[in-house]
Amino acid sequence: MSLRTLDDLGDVAGRRVFVRVDYNVPLDDGAVADDLRIRASLPTLNELLERGASLVLGSHLGRPRGEVRDDLRLAPVADRLQDLLGRDVAAVSDVVGEEAVAVCSHIEPGEVVLLENLRFEPGETTDDDDLAGKLAGLADAYVNDAFGAAHREHASVHALATRFEQRAAGRLLQKEVEVLTRLLDGPDRPYVAILGGAKVSDKLGVISGLLDRVDALLIGGAMAFTFLAAQGMAVGRSLVEEDRFDEVREADRKATERGVVLQLPEDVIAAPDATLDAPRRNVAVDQIPWDHMGLDVGSRTVEEFARTIADARTILWNGPMGVFELEPFSAGTRGVAMAVAGTDAFSVVGGGDSLLAVKRLGLEDSFDHLSTGGGASLEFLEGNELPGIAVLQKED
Repeated sequence: MSLRTLDDLGDVAGRRVFVRVDYNVPLDDGAVADDLRIRASLPTLNELLERGASLVLGSHLGRPRGEVRDDLRLAPVADRLQDLLGRDVAAVSDVVGEEAVAVCSHIEPGEVVLLENLRFEPGETTDDDDLAGKLAGLADAYVNDAFGAAHREHASVHALATRFEQRAAGRLLQKEVEVLTRLLDGPDRPYVAILGGAKVSDKLGVISGLLDRVDALLIGGAMAFTFLAAQGMAVGRSLVEEDRFDEVREADRKATERGVVLQLPEDVIAAPDATLDAPRRNVAVDQIPWDHMGLDVGSRTVEEFARTIADARTILWNGPMGVFELEPFSAGTRGVAMAVAGTDAFSVVGGGDSLLAVKRLGLEDSFDHLSTGGGASLEFLEGNELPGIAVLQKED
């Protein structure tokens, strides 16, 4: 893939650069609770500022569905960005309204403006050309550094980019593409993928794609119970998607055909409910009480997964092993994270929950790459064309 990068952007001194960033971050009591995505954008922003540009930043936050919501305004994000950049960040109260036009018309080199939540505009999620035209009027060049939104055919990601001859990927998006392309095209072997999370339906596509590339696929989280139930196992009240049985059986068949080791949990932490004080027990997967549900992988599973992980030379991890937000059901995710961190393998972790777990454990520096794009990463690894990346490719 030949991607236009900041090296191809040309002279931006004295020019306004629209940078699509991904500041879809959690807020807590009016403040940013996790600034990982903001920090990830700093190399691109600092480089453009050093090259003499002024910046018009655009991001979404949450899913306001085209309506203005005070709890999803970006002012707290602007405050945190200002601290991290060490310079003023002007947060305007609209996207393409009078204030945005007035402020962006008069910004000088080195100045930074953060537009209001792009998804307050109904046309953002419909790739509206009219909205793209109004956004284009705020800047002279375009940079997309929002890998987490690159799989969305949205106005600020797709239609807007087409309006600029001077357009490129930021350093974050560039790195994401380079790392994930390595997983697609040239991973060192053995290559082990670890998938978790709630619904297997969210990851069937990437499971099928990975089975063509990996040597071992480890499946934890609630999604594992659909695999187990499809084999005829009783799994109590665990989350099961019965309408996906045929597809997970096909994945089993494909793994066997390709010689891929497909590991499912051997034991789980079961409880009647996902609460802090629920009585829990470590049981074999075929011994889950009828009124219990599996809420984490068990100790035996962690040991078996760790053995496979220890031999890996390339590792992809996306999704927690259980309800890790609750301490009684966090040991599986913690065990897998520490097993991956303890290897010399090239390791990539993605997905919001996995990143949060890694951060809570203080293991950020133990992974080679923390991918900021959960859904985008999975679609990329499925081999799908991402609209926000396709529009930034160099022409032959």
